[in-house]
Amino acid sequence: MPKVAIVTDSNSGITQAQAEEMGVFVLPMPFMIEGETFFEGINLTQEEFYQKLRGGANISTSQPTPESVMKLWDGLLETHDQIVHIPMSSGLSGSCQTAIMLSQEYDGKVQVANNQRISVTQRRSVMDAHRMAEEGMEAAAIREFLEKDKFNSSIYIMLDTLTYLKKGGRITPAAAALGTFLRLKPVLTIQGEKLDAFAKARTTASGRQIMINAAKNDVTKRFGRPLENCGIWVDIAHTDNEEAARDFQRELLEIFPGAQSHIDPLSLSVACHIGPGSLAVALTVRNDPEA
Repeated sequence: MPKVAIVTDSNSGITQAQAEEMGVFVLPMPFMIEGETFFEGINLTQEEFYQKLRGGANISTSQPTPESVMKLWDGLLETHDQIVHIPMSSGLSGSCQTAIMLSQEYDGKVQVANNQRISVTQRRSVMDAHRMAEEGMEAAAIREFLEKDKFNSSIYIMLDTLTYLKKGGRITPAAAALGTFLRLKPVLTIQGEKLDAFAKARTTASGRQIMINAAKNDVTKRFGRPLENCGIWVDIAHTDNEEAARDFQRELLEIFPGAQSHIDPLSLSVACHIGPGSLAVALTVRNDPEA
């Protein structure tokens, strides 16, 4: 039975301490803040990041260097036979394609799963992969499973501000100004590769209701499950908005009784583009034996 290491990046929301407890490995994502390089979870905390973001610091994201990726893989292959690497969605970063290219030098020992997930849905893929590795599956079989399973998840995100989409050039200044004037709360979605527009709300309450309705529709129609004991992870993510996240979780678990749920801050790679105050629900079909 091969010994398979499971690797992901910090976009999964898995901290270095949590990774050690889970028995997986996390590659920290780098950031440039006013020309200085920081690494999520290493020398940059969530609190420090939002302080800099609110202060108007010039923040840009990057991908791990090929050297850092290969150094991690080489070290793991001294104690493991194979590796499954689960990066953030290829539609949101070039790090996935870079990893796929680098893996070609490893004669099949490194399998990169391009399953187009991020944040709590990416965390769930890591948990599935770790369980399958513990059951004795080979890395290639785990990768194939994850890629076939990629569309069994969805994320809905309500933004609190349009400022950071404007700053990143993802909407025009005029659209941002109009949205701010009307106090719009855009709801975005990730179902597969990219972050796309889903709906516009006038208030936080209506935005939450839009996400609840979308979640109910996905569970009952897209995934064909009942609301009670649906066998789907109903997870919550946020950007510096934990109190609202906990309140939203309580509301969702009343709608989906028996569902398992986890709250995580959204990765900083996403947060720098959407800003603080966002709230998200993530649905992931469970593959574990208890589902």
